[in-house]
Amino acid sequence: MDNKSTIRTVPILLQFLFLFFLLSEANSNPLKPQAFESFNVSYIQNAVSTCSYTVIITTSCSSTRYTSDQISIAFGDAYGNQIYAPRLDDPSTTTFEQCSSDTFEIYGPCAYQICYVYFYRSGLAGWKPESVKIYGYGSRAVTFYYNTFIPSDIWYGFNLCHSSSSVHSQSRHRWSISVIIGFVLSAIIIL
Repeated sequence: MDNKSTIRTVPILLQFLFLFFLLSEANSNPLKPQAFESFNVSYIQNAVSTCSYTVIITTSCSSTRYTSDQISIAFGDAYGNQIYAPRLDDPSTTTFEQCSSDTFEIYGPCAYQICYVYFYRSGLAGWKPESVKIYGYGSRAVTFYYNTFIPSDIWYGFNLCHSSSSVHSQSRHRWSISVIIGFVLSAIIIL
């Protein structure tokens, strides 16, 4: 192998390394639910108008067979419009059985795009939701994927109100910088 073919091979290898780096970084940070100790449901507005929300909660097949725990939900938008249902479970029915979906009609203040959701579980049985999908008037349907057991006695979920746009813009920014660095290094090596 002569020097010319080595010089031509190095930039191609560098570009493949940068491409591998970018693709692995893009998938390395999936969104996961978080505990939110300071979440406060007492901040519920006296709404001028009331809207209806359809909430579909799918319980994981790896959850307990059924739960006798008390399950509450709170969700809302980035503007402080919060919808709260203090108790979704009904011990006399098969609510939140494993491998099932339960649909609830919840009323609350009219919100813009729903961007956060939290569950609160109280009890000893345990419960593992797979996902929650929320439909509301004036906003797109949104799905949050849990697929993890909800800890007891703490609000647990997602808040994408301010982070979703900044996470995507940071990812695009990092990707752009990496591509530029890859081309600059390739050009330097070729010269």
